Amino acid sequence: MKLQGILFLLIYAAIMITATMIFTKRAKTGESFHVADRSMGPVVSAMSIAATWIWAPALFTSAEKAYSNGLAGLFWFLVPNVVCLLVFIPFAKKIRKEMPQGITLSGYMYERYHSKAAKNAYLFELSMLSILSTAVQLLAGGKIMSMTTGLSFPFVTVALAAIAYAYSQFSGIRASVLTDVLQMLFMLAACILFVPWALKLNGGWSAVKLSGITGEYGSLFGQKGLEVFLGFGLPTAIGLISGPFGDQCFWQRAFCIKESKITKAFVLGALFFAVVPLSMGILGFIAAGTGFIPKDAGTVNLELIQAILPAWVLVPFMYMLISGLMSTVDSDLCAAASLTTDITKDNGTGIPKAAMLLILGIGIAIANIPGITVTKMFLIYGTLRATTLLPTILTLTGKKLTGNGVAAGVITAMSVGLPIFAYGTVKNLSGYKTAGSLLSVLLAGFVAILVSRRKEAAA
Repeated sequence: MKLQGILFLLIYAAIMITATMIFTKRAKTGESFHVADRSMGPVVSAMSIAATWIWAPALFTSAEKAYSNGLAGLFWFLVPNVVCLLVFIPFAKKIRKEMPQGITLSGYMYERYHSKAAKNAYLFELSMLSILSTAVQLLAGGKIMSMTTGLSFPFVTVALAAIAYAYSQFSGIRASVLTDVLQMLFMLAACILFVPWALKLNGGWSAVKLSGITGEYGSLFGQKGLEVFLGFGLPTAIGLISGPFGDQCFWQRAFCIKESKITKAFVLGALFFAVVPLSMGILGFIAAGTGFIPKDAGTVNLELIQAILPAWVLVPFMYMLISGLMSTVDSDLCAAASLTTDITKDNGTGIPKAAMLLILGIGIAIANIPGITVTKMFLIYGTLRATTLLPTILTLTGKKLTGNGVAAGVITAMSVGLPIFAYGTVKNLSGYKTAGSLLSVLLAGFVAILVSRRKEAAA
């Protein structure tokens, strides 16, 4: 099995690296490396947006929550995931109009306020998100590859990181978008093939159990549904709605897409995306309906496929899973690389490539921390993204703030809301998670407005 696992990784690497070298040119300038000369079309952009948004939680948490918490669990994961991409559209169009030659959200905040404090607060949040997002994808990829092939977990995390770097460093965002398209095609094909097959083998839709494995979660508004909302739904919704706003991957794509095609790209991206977590959720419902007991509920979809379908199916299903993870890793690398433009004015690609390696090194280290889980990391860095939500929206809608006010709001939210949420996540305390999520969003906006008004009054 170990030899098969190595062969699997080599074939995947060969496909992505070869496609990148054939269909893209090596980027020689920062403009090409970071924003593809602002020429991306709507369909490839939509597939890239969808693939980038299909991260470890979309592949695994959707199935886990459907299996464990039924309809309520899947609803509070799927719906905010789709809505957030649609809500982001007017803000993506606005930033492109106000800063047509922009590259980063942090750069926009600096241009708007001429404040290093605001820029640095955003740089920190965006950089930390790239690191944590990279780590969680490597964690999930290492986990499933190690489980199915017997390869050592640390080896797989390093191998996946090396593959992502190999093609991403060649042409930057163009490589990311091209491989995103290939990865999205893998994922759509797998969903279209395997979910109907799993249904057929288990007697059709009668095998689907919307109330979860315990049969207690069939209603969104019952007592159990309310528990799911408070412990998972609310913090998840806040983190997901905040997602694109606090993630450089999506601002970078807003600057890459042809300006007139931004709306079309994000609408199509939301639709492409929805197919994957919905399909994985159905697998979770099937597992619940058939009484399937996985070794790890976090990988129930993978274990179900292994149990009920022929052995050869595992190979394309694994390609789908790895594609979903790697599409986010390469997007994170390009996002981190683009952030270097706020630190240095060098228009080359050497510094951005070094940033990619740094992000991967830290991500590998975090992924190998004992006891860390995909779902907990997802919730924590989802809350991190929420710390910039209101300052960003207030800025793009023209509200009068100051750079110091924005920086104070983001820093306060990180210092107060994020630790409370992290404590609640580690201890599994719904009240702390809810309070931490709300404080992460509201404190940022409240403090930004308060400090900005005091500065105005003093002036």
